[in-house]
Amino acid sequence: MATVEKKYPYALDSEGKAKYVPVWRFTQPHMMAFHLSWICFFMSFVATFAPASLAPVIRDDLFLTKSEVGNAGVSAVCGAIAARLFMGIFVDVVGPRYGAAAAMLMTAPAVFCMALVTDFSTFACVRFFIGLSLCMFVCCQFWCGTMFNVQIVGTANAIAAGWGNMGGGACHFIMPLIYQGIKDGGVPGYQAWRWAFFVPGGIYIVTATLTLLLGIDHPSGKDYRDLKKEGTLKAKGNMWPVIKCGLGNYRSWILALTYGYSFGVELTVDNVIVEYLFDQFGLNLAVAGALGAIFGLMNIFSRATGGMISDLIAKPFGMRGRLWVLWITQTLGGIFCIIMGKVSNSLTATIVIMIIFSIFCQQACGMHFGITPFVSRRAYGVVSGLVGAGGNVGAAITQAIWFSGTATWQINLSRPDSFVWMGVQAVALTVAVMFIWFPMWGSMFTGPREGVEEEDYYLREWSAEEVAQGLHQGSMRFAMESKSQRGYKDKRMLDAVGNRGSPPLTFAPVAPRFHYWTGRQQGRQGT
Repeated sequence: MATVEKKYPYALDSEGKAKYVPVWRFTQPHMMAFHLSWICFFMSFVATFAPASLAPVIRDDLFLTKSEVGNAGVSAVCGAIAARLFMGIFVDVVGPRYGAAAAMLMTAPAVFCMALVTDFSTFACVRFFIGLSLCMFVCCQFWCGTMFNVQIVGTANAIAAGWGNMGGGACHFIMPLIYQGIKDGGVPGYQAWRWAFFVPGGIYIVTATLTLLLGIDHPSGKDYRDLKKEGTLKAKGNMWPVIKCGLGNYRSWILALTYGYSFGVELTVDNVIVEYLFDQFGLNLAVAGALGAIFGLMNIFSRATGGMISDLIAKPFGMRGRLWVLWITQTLGGIFCIIMGKVSNSLTATIVIMIIFSIFCQQACGMHFGITPFVSRRAYGVVSGLVGAGGNVGAAITQAIWFSGTATWQINLSRPDSFVWMGVQAVALTVAVMFIWFPMWGSMFTGPREGVEEEDYYLREWSAEEVAQGLHQGSMRFAMESKSQRGYKDKRMLDAVGNRGSPPLTFAPVAPRFHYWTGRQQGRQGT
């Protein structure tokens, strides 16, 4: 009896990935995975930055100094550095559904424990463990990268991550209201802020349960483990080659560095903005929280538009266009961060510049993950984890230098000047984007190497033995889809070949450098 192919309200590519991102739908498996991924990430942001939302209240209750509040913020973003690297490996093995649920369930106790802190040590320790849940970012990006076609993966990743990042702004609005509501109910202020953390803690458990019940790992509609058992999804071989592919690719490290000064800057602002507005302009906590929330809430569209711009610019200009627009946007974000520090005498000017700064900063975040999926197909999870961890490393370093230090010059550094120097640092380090080069697409200033094709780049991640086992076929399908990153002129040539007819895409099982698409032997072409 013939099986009836399932119909979807959107087109699919050769890998079964969706070619559109209809955010109003909850269709299984693509759009349900999309929504579950960003909701989990949203809640991880809410819980991680909830203490920053209530910082003026907590510091008075625990008698914390300015540097202690800052160092607790550093501990919150440090927690996710190793967690994101580990999660990148984890999702490559067992899939994003179990990764997301495990992250939420394992960190939920830490959220509840915020009610028990008594001094700086316990406060910083609990913030560290809550911050581990920011590894949800890797699950989010990996899941979307699995479900959506390469031509719109930047958009899908950016929308999901942007809506997730929005939790960093939403918590500044939500947590003060929860605190005030509990306090108005007759609970003393020093207890009310503690009870407030039971709300995000409870939502963690609910979200993890829904992810396990409703989530699906793969476009085929099955989980990773089941697909590997059936042989439908080829295993990636031993784990060490996967890790080596991800960590051994220098593009991963450059993107981790530059992401540290887009997403890392965003995390730093999420940690300090409410306290800054509260102290600099003498606002009450509710008003400071509402105004501070604007920065994070801009993610409702800003990060998404970053991914969309990256995808749109790639149509005529390919990967080189993605690199150029990332450099321009992130540099502008750093410039407006400098300007925000220079207008510290005016609340209105600060808020206006903060909004512009947030748009460029968050768009740059989205643009990073329009590039990241192409660095390595075999080690996509590892690369996502490394780049994501780079964001937390950047946040930790930035906040430790400009907002939390105990050296005399750091103590005497005003908050406005801290924003200025953070912007200078972001502008300077974004120059590293210029050194990213793909042999088949080129870099910002140089073109591709003649004769190199996408199959060459992605096939080099596999040994002859692994090719003989057919483990590389998923990478080869991705290589075909990624030809769209050549840019307008090369795509016209490809279309011309396609119109004349081309041979089927098959690969010699024992010679990784030979493929029948080009009909010639290829040597190892660059790294």
